[in-house]
Amino acid sequence: MKFMIKKIITLVITLFFISIAAFLAFQIIPGDPVLSLLGMEATEGQIEAMREQLGLNEPLLVRYGNWILGLLKGDFGLSYHYQIPVANLLKDKFPVTFALAGLTILFMFLSAFPIGLFYARFAEKKIGRVFQIINQTVMAIPSFFLGIIITLIFGLLLKWFTPGKYISYTESLTGFFGYLIAPAAAIAIPKTAMIVKFLQNSVLAQRQNDYVRTAFSKGNTENRVLYVHILKNACIPVVTILGMMIAEIMAGSIVVEQVFGLPGLGRLLVASIEARDYPVVQVIVIYIAATVVIVNGIVDILYRFLDPRIRVEA
Repeated sequence: MKFMIKKIITLVITLFFISIAAFLAFQIIPGDPVLSLLGMEATEGQIEAMREQLGLNEPLLVRYGNWILGLLKGDFGLSYHYQIPVANLLKDKFPVTFALAGLTILFMFLSAFPIGLFYARFAEKKIGRVFQIINQTVMAIPSFFLGIIITLIFGLLLKWFTPGKYISYTESLTGFFGYLIAPAAAIAIPKTAMIVKFLQNSVLAQRQNDYVRTAFSKGNTENRVLYVHILKNACIPVVTILGMMIAEIMAGSIVVEQVFGLPGLGRLLVASIEARDYPVVQVIVIYIAATVVIVNGIVDILYRFLDPRIRVEA
């Protein structure tokens, strides 16, 4: 319980400082959202009226206080560019990003661990060396480039899906998830290759330990030693990289969303930065930061279950 309380306090303090940084950053960077809205031909009177309407004439501390209180109440403010509440703008984007993230993580879990364990068992054999070359190649391919290849092969040549023809979840849930398979695969495949590499190295390192030789001496089979004795310990370093990947995926895959024309948080973030729509950008930045902090907190908790020594030290 004491450990959990410390983690929650750390999370809150971290998000507080991130909120300050996110708010101040958009007050000092070049560019005026008012001029972006009205254009360079706007008169001084029009500019002042718009600044008053948007609350930009208030002192900095007052604006920050109003913004952070609004966040706590679920009021994210008004979008400068779209002139609608930010919450209304985000509610259509979150399901797309969450569904893409969930499908990507599912692909990773279903493929990374079986492949990684298979790779570890045959690492010293010829098939393992061939697989190592393939895995290293897949790791080096960026997700956006893999997305282009998937679009070319499966979209334009095989016509398994229509590139750019996004189907909303409100129209057809089956069509929606069917369209997400390609971008989810583009994100998941290189990351899966990285997890496979980490898991293989960790399993091979664990196999050198005394407890593995003891397990074999007691007559345990290869599979039992691998799945019962080695796997839990081998997962400890893998959890770190896995947590970072999940946080990155949950935050939104900006480039892949652009490649496949998905109306998720990534595309909205890019469009909002270009339009100087700071209320939207600030909320998305806070969401990304919260995602990273929360996932890292979950990783720390998982460590306590995977490694009893951490519980003893705590």
